[in-house]
Amino acid sequence: MLHVFVLRWKLIIALALPVLCFIVHKARSPVTSDASMSPPSSPASVASSLLASKGLQLQSIKTIQSLWAGYGHICHLIASPNVSPSSSTQTSPSASTSNSNASTPQESQSFILKLITPPIIKGQDEGHARKILSYQVEQYFYSELAPLLPPSIPVATCFASVNEHHPNGTSTTAMILSDLRPQYPVAGERRESLSKGQVFAALDWLSGFHGFWWPRLRDMDRSLLVRAPLDEIQQENYSEKKKKNTVWLNGGYTYLGTRRKEYRSLASDYDSEWNTPLTEWEDGDNSISEMVANVLAPRESGWGPTEQYQTLIHGDVKSENLFTTVSGDRVAFYDFQYVGLGLGVCDLAKLFTCSVPLEMLVEDSVIPSELAMQSGEKALLERYWIRLKEVSGKEYNWDIFVLHWETALIDWLRFQASWGFWGNTAWLEARGRHVLKNESWKENVVRNWAYSQGGTKS
Repeated sequence: MLHVFVLRWKLIIALALPVLCFIVHKARSPVTSDASMSPPSSPASVASSLLASKGLQLQSIKTIQSLWAGYGHICHLIASPNVSPSSSTQTSPSASTSNSNASTPQESQSFILKLITPPIIKGQDEGHARKILSYQVEQYFYSELAPLLPPSIPVATCFASVNEHHPNGTSTTAMILSDLRPQYPVAGERRESLSKGQVFAALDWLSGFHGFWWPRLRDMDRSLLVRAPLDEIQQENYSEKKKKNTVWLNGGYTYLGTRRKEYRSLASDYDSEWNTPLTEWEDGDNSISEMVANVLAPRESGWGPTEQYQTLIHGDVKSENLFTTVSGDRVAFYDFQYVGLGLGVCDLAKLFTCSVPLEMLVEDSVIPSELAMQSGEKALLERYWIRLKEVSGKEYNWDIFVLHWETALIDWLRFQASWGFWGNTAWLEARGRHVLKNESWKENVVRNWAYSQGGTKS
């Protein structure tokens, strides 16, 4: 009996040993499950690596803010020359331009790190795709386009950047930018409105930016530009295009092609004042909102009603996205995630609604139900329009400019009505009611829309 008992225990041990070895091996091996992949690179490690490539070493890092929905961080860096014996790379005063506050190699320098480490989201999520594409667009702008701008249009200088896609599906996009704050120490923040001097400075920056790019758009290969998020990721050659980051074909993030969900919500909201004028059929199966969007939209190829007036727009113009000098006479914009093609007045529509003091637009604080253009609004537009023509060297008939301006206002009104109002709401709605009742304006929109559908240009 004892012999049988020993044999049974030997058999049990023989069978159990491989299982125990497997368990021990798994405990000692790196975990590779989706739930515990390698953690995203820390801001400090990314900053140190990028700075080292330029012969600098990180002295301190402080998180300024987190990006929307946990997609990354914006940090302030202090760096100094790497003087270790193993350092073979030396910095140079030419590493920064007049837009940068970086000084000499012997001094500490101040930088901004923008680090994007997005979560992995499966499936075609439009919001996620929009964010990912927008960060790639911004990196392209700072790396390739910003260096072309003259000193009169100040933006941050990209000192170093990286864009990596990892086998586990994660990615790391990072830029080290010059710190604008020493030269432009006043942040726009969430004040909703700028001072009078800051408004003039913002208009001058925008007219300069739009005017600079207007005659240069012909050099862009539009087939490489980034389309609406879901359209972009569904392309057969998307993975190849992803390697060639460019700007948006349609600048901004509020145009109808990327806001269909909100538009459908407005179209089904029969309690909204804007349901009927903005979403009901105006011509065949198309609403005035759809025709307006079509008139404003840049094309990859072929003719468009506003084609000859399109430029590169910032895409998210508001006080929170600029710094100013103490006197408020100069500004520098940042946050170029939605830079792309469009009419300059599309940038102005958001600026006027969200950041311009109401008293600069209207003569009376009591806003009537319908409102024509007031002298204050006209003066601001004229300031922008005159300088836009001077910088671009192009002609822009005033009546056509106003037509474009009011069309951009209706497009912006459509977004706010479907997403939520903020800013100079009473002014925007009153202007919208006036424009929508202007038969001459409506006839122009319908006619241009019809031409774009295959009609003959007059």
